[in-house]
Amino acid sequence: MAGRLDGKVAVVTGGCSGIGLGTVELFVAEGAQVVAADLQDEKGAMLEKRFPGKVRYAHCDVTVEADIVAALALAKSAFGGLDILFNNAGAAGLGGSVEAITADGWDKTFALLVRGPALGMHHALPLMRERGGGSIINTASIAGLQAGWGPLAYSTAKCAVIHMSRCAAAELSPQKIRVNAICPGLIATSIFGDAMGLPRAVADQMAARVAENAAAAQPVPKAGLPEDIARAALYLASDDSAFVTGTHVVVDGGITIGGRHAWDAAAGSPFAAIMGVSPEDMANIVSAGPQAG
Repeated sequence: MAGRLDGKVAVVTGGCSGIGLGTVELFVAEGAQVVAADLQDEKGAMLEKRFPGKVRYAHCDVTVEADIVAALALAKSAFGGLDILFNNAGAAGLGGSVEAITADGWDKTFALLVRGPALGMHHALPLMRERGGGSIINTASIAGLQAGWGPLAYSTAKCAVIHMSRCAAAELSPQKIRVNAICPGLIATSIFGDAMGLPRAVADQMAARVAENAAAAQPVPKAGLPEDIARAALYLASDDSAFVTGTHVVVDGGITIGGRHAWDAAAGSPFAAIMGVSPEDMANIVSAGPQAG
């Protein structure tokens, strides 16, 4: 049975764990050859052994331009070119509020989350031109859409990624290169432990705790998993989305639909408190609807 990415070559940054790993696995299953670009050399070597001839590992710090260039060059030398770039590598970056901002922390966060994807697109462009087009996918976040889902620097950077994707899509569409972003919600990965400053091994364990508890935090009663984002990336990478560019796909279990009262009856309506009535009376008023007369 033909895969949705048969004959395609992809580069996935942050490809050795979390969302990146889930995407590498799915892309390979759908017929792609993939360069997994990451800093985790041991995991990268294991990926190459798992998928001989299908996956190559590139040591890549996306804040270092030469590493990005080398990862993309490997796609061409190992597999013949580049059709798909998933700019996924990231971390929580500078934590805290406006009061906690430091110039160095802010710059490092933007170098990782915004400049890295921008340079990825820049260096992917000539390779995709050679193939007659391609698909670029950038990992953004619901933190780039609403306040309260991440630290200030992270949230601002992810908002920039969404708009950068839109602007790049406008510029690159005549060259048959599509650019889109994915906005994950609460996905069980190590980024939560990373935000707490935990070592990588401990941060990886935190992902299991997120998976256990996240289902209760959103309308869709299941934990968000890396494969949920990987499926969205597969759609945007494949010809199924040939008419889709310059947009962002929100994959968040509905958590940004609205306040908890919008989907959890037990939470009660905020109007009840404002109007000084009990949640039960408020429910009766809503169910009765407007009265004639």
